[in-house]
Amino acid sequence: MRRTMGTLLTVAAAALSVGCTDYLSEGIAPAAPTNLFYQLEPSGDPLNPSGLLLKWDADQSGSVAAYNVYSRGSTSDPFGLRGTTTSASFHDAGLPHLEYYVTAEGSGGLESDPSATVLIDERLRLPASTSLTSTSLNQAIHLRWNDNPYQFDPAGFWHYRVYSTTYDLDNNLCGTSWSLEGTTVAPAFLVGALANGRPRCFAVSAVSIEGFESLWSPLRYDTPRPDARAQVVFTTISDPTKSGFRFFLDANNDGQVGPLELGLIGAGSSPVMDFSLAAGAGGALMLTPARNNTDLRAWSAGTITDLTDMDIAPVGTYARTALAAQPGHGYVFRMIETDGFYRYGGVRIVATGPDYIIFDWSYQTDPGNPELLRGIK
Repeated sequence: MRRTMGTLLTVAAAALSVGCTDYLSEGIAPAAPTNLFYQLEPSGDPLNPSGLLLKWDADQSGSVAAYNVYSRGSTSDPFGLRGTTTSASFHDAGLPHLEYYVTAEGSGGLESDPSATVLIDERLRLPASTSLTSTSLNQAIHLRWNDNPYQFDPAGFWHYRVYSTTYDLDNNLCGTSWSLEGTTVAPAFLVGALANGRPRCFAVSAVSIEGFESLWSPLRYDTPRPDARAQVVFTTISDPTKSGFRFFLDANNDGQVGPLELGLIGAGSSPVMDFSLAAGAGGALMLTPARNNTDLRAWSAGTITDLTDMDIAPVGTYARTALAAQPGHGYVFRMIETDGFYRYGGVRIVATGPDYIIFDWSYQTDPGNPELLRGIK
């Protein structure tokens, strides 16, 4: 309750009969709380935070028995008691009101003047990031986005929130049940512990220091896939037993990709190998399609700096023609597996020797999915 002159006169009169000590402890209201501030709790929906946390400086005199929190939903409404707490903080669940203030209540029931009022000002919300790109990795996806929310207000920026859900590749639809993958202050995030061959949809929001969550970035889908580095195969002449490579061989014929069924090196003459390495004219080393359901094409005319420079597997222009394995160049293989669907594999030649090549490779286990590495969708 607020202090009034009548209340003070009544307490003063009582103090005359019981002594000065009671007057000091019960007749003077505590000081008003100071440094009141708030922080919203993001929910994923910028317009509906999950709650609000109020904090203020705790009283050090020992004269405060409780704090009273008042709020109102609009500037035309009167303030009403929202709740009472004995700590210097208050959690308000659900959609917050527009304005809040706090008073301190002494052991004798007298209430302080109100603290400064805080306004839950949505104008402090940061803009959404304008882009989101990704790199497919082995059991992981690396995300990057435009850092424009931080650049808009560096002093008001808190962090980014990264969300994901399932993705229906056939119908080009993201799922409706989103999960929080994590938070970061950098415009990049590695999403790990993912299942290879399972498409995921991603989004990013920016959160201000007050807890206001921005609208989401553009949605982005990507699919993790197996890969490996520094594999070696030899020419069919120098070592026939190690001259062939198979991206995926379903040895158990169960449609599932096991760790011992990926990246298999064997005889180049075997009809189950995807390609073999042959010695061509003038010392050239030739990537040669082996089994009937495999063909290939060059990724580009020039070199690439890393396996992750390759993106969505191109459509068309595949052939069963052998291509020269050139250091720094990328190659895409298209294969029909036993289930009748295309699968795609990528190869980057790291180095060549007189009768061998060293290469990095990736393989997309999801049927018909052309995502080898990083793609702009």
